[in-house]
Amino acid sequence: MSIKSKITAFISLGLLSTALVSSAADAYRLQQGDAVQVSVWGEEKLLQEVKVLPDGSITFPLAGRVEVVGLSTPEAEVLITEKLKKYLPDPQVTVVVHSTDGNRFYVVGKVIKPGPVLITGPISALQGLSLAGGFDKFAATDQIKILRTEGKAQKAIPLNYGRLVNGQDLGDNIQLRPGDVILVP
Repeated sequence: MSIKSKITAFISLGLLSTALVSSAADAYRLQQGDAVQVSVWGEEKLLQEVKVLPDGSITFPLAGRVEVVGLSTPEAEVLITEKLKKYLPDPQVTVVVHSTDGNRFYVVGKVIKPGPVLITGPISALQGLSLAGGFDKFAATDQIKILRTEGKAQKAIPLNYGRLVNGQDLGDNIQLRPGDVILVP
């Protein structure tokens, strides 16, 4: 193999690994309440649809309890495969998301339709408020907060609706994440 061919192959490998890392970072992350189908190729008895429990785990035959919350499906496949290697020579595990019921944010307070909202794609704070049907007449729209849990800590992110719709503080129109709570006093 010539030096030029080796360099081309090296650059191609680098671009491929960058694309894989990028796509893994953008992958859907499992949440509590999601339903996934887990199967093992060639093992018909190891095919189950399971829900991600409130503690962030699933239970699968032979593998037992597996913590999957926050993982992408390929990451969950690797974890389950490792647990199954004790019992099967070369398990080929597939994890498929069947429902994203755990992918929700919540709107509480003085809005027309408070409650949970299923996230079906990227959604901003303003879009989330519109899904709540708008404000009731007593809402303090300059005191809205988005409550977000990061690790074990919770933080309040201020959102001034009036300034935002007037084209000011556009950076406050953040992307909502599963588990966020929009609080409208």
